[in-house]
Amino acid sequence: MKKYSTILMSITVLAAAFTSCKKSFLAEKPYSSYTPVTLTDSLGFEASAVGMYNLETGILTYSSQQGWPCVWQVGTDVANSTAQQQGIEVPYYNYATLTSTDGAASYTWGKYYALINNANIIIDAAESSSAKIGGIGKSQVEAEAKFFRAYAYNNLATLYGAVPLIVHTLTGPKTDFTRAALADVNAQIVNDLTYASTNLADLAGVSSKVNLQGKPAGRANKYMAMQLLAEVYLRMGKNDLAEQQAQAVINSNKFSLVKTRFGVRAGGAGDYYSDMFVYGNQRRAQGNSESIWVLEQENPSSVVGGNVDNAQQRRVWGAAYYAVPGMLPCDSLGGRGIARLRLSNWVLYGLYPTGDMRNSQYSIKRRYYYNDPAFPATLGKPVTFAGADTLFRICPSTLKWGQFDPNDTFGYAMIKDFIMMRLGETYLLLAEAQVKQGKTADAANSINALRTRANAPQVTANQMTLDFVLDERARELIGEENRRMTLMRTGTLVDRALRLNSNDAQHPISGLAAKNLLLPIPLTEIQLNKDATLTQNPGY
Repeated sequence: MKKYSTILMSITVLAAAFTSCKKSFLAEKPYSSYTPVTLTDSLGFEASAVGMYNLETGILTYSSQQGWPCVWQVGTDVANSTAQQQGIEVPYYNYATLTSTDGAASYTWGKYYALINNANIIIDAAESSSAKIGGIGKSQVEAEAKFFRAYAYNNLATLYGAVPLIVHTLTGPKTDFTRAALADVNAQIVNDLTYASTNLADLAGVSSKVNLQGKPAGRANKYMAMQLLAEVYLRMGKNDLAEQQAQAVINSNKFSLVKTRFGVRAGGAGDYYSDMFVYGNQRRAQGNSESIWVLEQENPSSVVGGNVDNAQQRRVWGAAYYAVPGMLPCDSLGGRGIARLRLSNWVLYGLYPTGDMRNSQYSIKRRYYYNDPAFPATLGKPVTFAGADTLFRICPSTLKWGQFDPNDTFGYAMIKDFIMMRLGETYLLLAEAQVKQGKTADAANSINALRTRANAPQVTANQMTLDFVLDERARELIGEENRRMTLMRTGTLVDRALRLNSNDAQHPISGLAAKNLLLPIPLTEIQLNKDATLTQNPGY
């Protein structure tokens, strides 16, 4: 105690000495700052807005649990776990182990509420009388924040159903949350997206690096809000309104389906469909006329802070061919993968019609050839399929996440953009809305827009069902869409997973039931909410 008292006395004496000093010039008085200290001016709002993109990118690139991307794919109709499983994904095919203590469900809940609170901070500050941004600036700031709030709430509503509705900043502990009616959550999402679609920026030309407000082209635009609103209306059963939103995106003439070779690989091996997913081709400013929303990443070795975490998508989706003697990681094979999941037999052998470009060797790698000069006897010869090799070492795999850095052949992190929305999906949302209204001829036309681009056989009105649209989503969006969320949104997870993907020999789907159309509310949230009842979803 004597030691601490001496320190306290010393601090007191020093404080008295400084307060008695009359040299006022020692007091700092900054007239400007690159780091905003309060959220009132344009600099502060800009920094806070960028933080929302950072948070969403962090969710997608979460690497502490390397099986994170698998959570949203395995145990559905499109993918299975492998011997390379990491752990967090296990309850998402072995559904009996999916409980209210699940790590993925808890992480998702926490991160999207963090995004909501960040958006609320911006909205409340913009509406404050102390905001110094003017009427136009205020509407633009609010529109961007309301898009992200709606995006987060739509994900929560899809995954958990009715959830607590928070539309103002939380400034202190709160322990009395209750679940709002799903209708109220949906109404808030629609209101936010309606405002966002009216006030967000429009887009400049395809090759422009800025939007019509002069901000980077990767920032939120009105078509992102319109596309998300189409999906929300589909989840709500308002199919006519969903059709209107999807048509508005298509009819804007701001986007076009990619039908010619372009970009950094235009003169090399490949095709125009796979060109969209090549590193350096994903952004609108890079010539990708189909991109609506792209979350951009940069290599941190050249751009400080260029990425948020170590994205695992390439390693998760790519085959572990590096483990085969005579094989070296290379760009044409998508870099170094470890195959924490593999495509289902239904995708590999039953999904694509003959000639469909989306199933070409440039999109789904099915054959491997020895490429290591240190093994001259096998160099250039086909890799033999045998045993475990076919399950994860040379399993057929999508190349959409393929990326190779010769300076990092081990390839732990993936520095690649995330195409969050593109026009190909807009046509699929449109077709879904049309099928649900009985407009089967119109739905066939929407699907045929994609099939014509893919050189695939045309379809007829008689083939149009929700099941067919979901099949086409897999053909078009495999490796891109959050498949689990799509099947939960459409209420088809149980039927399609068990009907199309129940024959996996290594990690079969088990315990899947109707309750799994929603995730469990995290137990920790229920326990900490001591002053009100936060009810659990049925069955958990």
